[in-house]
Amino acid sequence: MGLLHDDAVIIRQSEKEGEPCVITVNCPDKTGLGCDLCRIILFFGLTIVRIDVSTDGRWCYIVLWVVGKPSTRWGLLKKRLMEACPSCWFASGIYYRAEMQSPKPPDVFLLKFCCHDRRGLLHDVTEVLCELELTIKRVKVSTTPDGKVMDLFFVTDTRELLHTKKRKEDTYDHLKVVLGDDMISCEIETVGPEIIACAQGLPSFLLDAISQGLFNIEVLDENQDSSIAFKCPSITMDNLLSPSHTLVQIVCHDHKGLLYDIMRTLKEFNIKISYGRFTRKGLSECELDLFIMQSDGKKIVDSSKQNTLRSRLQMELSHPLRLALTSRGPDTELLVANPVELSGKGRPLVFYDITLALKILNIPIFSAEIGRYMIGDQEWEVYGVLLDEGGDSSVSKKEIKETVWKMLMSWE
Repeated sequence: MGLLHDDAVIIRQSEKEGEPCVITVNCPDKTGLGCDLCRIILFFGLTIVRIDVSTDGRWCYIVLWVVGKPSTRWGLLKKRLMEACPSCWFASGIYYRAEMQSPKPPDVFLLKFCCHDRRGLLHDVTEVLCELELTIKRVKVSTTPDGKVMDLFFVTDTRELLHTKKRKEDTYDHLKVVLGDDMISCEIETVGPEIIACAQGLPSFLLDAISQGLFNIEVLDENQDSSIAFKCPSITMDNLLSPSHTLVQIVCHDHKGLLYDIMRTLKEFNIKISYGRFTRKGLSECELDLFIMQSDGKKIVDSSKQNTLRSRLQMELSHPLRLALTSRGPDTELLVANPVELSGKGRPLVFYDITLALKILNIPIFSAEIGRYMIGDQEWEVYGVLLDEGGDSSVSKKEIKETVWKMLMSWE
């Protein structure tokens, strides 16, 4: 008793190619559940094309229509979605002690390997780590003059098994398949918080990001390229249609992780969703209706609270990620930043998309760093990638910026 039944999450795969698969979630409700589910779906590389949400405050029923890939691991996806659902005790008001306490921070491991350099290497390694469900928390990649690469990945393990010999050997074997004879050495060890703190520091690429106005909305809007600009989202709020809920209506440009960005924002505002519907109109426009209430069960009638929520949603939908190209002497540095959830979770697959775009452009990576830093009252995950364009590169900075951005946004 108290455990979820196996049918709490049901996945019905499409019978015809091109048609969406249907995921049904039927479990106890909690604030932020929609964010957690959307984040998992985003991590598995799926696109949500429609969603219906309804809840009575204790139990919720969510139907998601998603477009997947032939390689989607549906069984593993179901397992991860099940893990995000609260137990039945949660709905009854009886909690296990573990559910009342904050979860223990995951152990961090240092994956250190040396290999011969080649183009696309960093993306191939990142793809392996994603397949193994190893989350990259920090990375330090550098290239030596003799053509070797030293990679330091600070990772956490979703499966919580990386401390075991079998899991370490499995990780090594997967990397060996991809790297082949290029691999020289590979080590995995547990690291403490003091090692991570020492690795953090204040890198030069963060100062570059600040100087480029990466965290300043006004500067971003002034310098935004038309090819990667968003249409201003339309966000309206109404308190007349429902006696107990505020209706939020959003019309905006679609992008990868759109629902995750909206649900993450509502979760941070401690907003509860009682009913919601999301649909895509055409190829690029989306419409979303949400009936919401505050944590005290009341609608949002305070105009200042409405304006604060509306402004935050507009910012998240206009600038879901931040991107800039800057010159460091003769070299070019790519800077990307995304906000971190209050729970400490970052946006999935950002580094994967960055390295894939650069691999498609056939641009080598000389060095790369990932770090988390507090800018004002928001924690950011910042990626600094120093490009080795070489003398024969014919790719313009504009093309680099557009290709990376379109990969991150999943735009054609």
